[in-house]
Amino acid sequence: MTMPKQDTDMIRAFQGLEDDRPSVRLRAALAVGTTPDPRFVDKLIERCAVEPEFYVRDMLTWALTRHPASMTVPALLGEVRSERAQARSQALHTLSKIGDRRAWPAITRALLSDADDEVARSAWRAAVVLVPEGEERELAVVLSTQLGRGERETQLSLSRALVALGEVILPALRAATTDPDPRVRAHATATERLSRDPDAGFEFAIEQAKRVVALGGTGQEE
Repeated sequence: MTMPKQDTDMIRAFQGLEDDRPSVRLRAALAVGTTPDPRFVDKLIERCAVEPEFYVRDMLTWALTRHPASMTVPALLGEVRSERAQARSQALHTLSKIGDRRAWPAITRALLSDADDEVARSAWRAAVVLVPEGEERELAVVLSTQLGRGERETQLSLSRALVALGEVILPALRAATTDPDPRVRAHATATERLSRDPDAGFEFAIEQAKRVVALGGTGQEE
């Protein structure tokens, strides 16, 4: 008996997603996204948790966004509770791309302060996209507890997330400029400068902020 072409294509795609060669996995993910099929959703999510190549993971996310949110969102919500950091991070990233606000309750304070920087960064980006209208100020307060965390890329991600929330961030940032930790004060000051002048760039803002903190200021003197 001859197997239907649709089933043959599905088997080939499944095998491609598991191939040792990143280029083959990339083409398989592209094929799945080009011709969405509900039977692929679980496999795509499974691969997101273990795929080592960033550009392949990005294609997996794109392929998931091509499927109905009613199928992908519930499965992704299960992944944000995974013990595997990459599974949490990629699920959050994909939820931010889908943009379905029914996922908002899954963006917990624990995820926003996750010990893994990549998970936290993905949670910050997802939170800004999914936050319901009227809850931005509360989100800003939670995000401000992460000021001073990590290296440049992590701090830049947090600053971008905060700036995207708009003026509601200002009270939380100003409170943080009096924090005992100089890293927190510098990051808060830099983020406030960035919110006032996005074209200035983060590097310029953070260096200015470090000078202000070193001189004992708060950045509010201007």
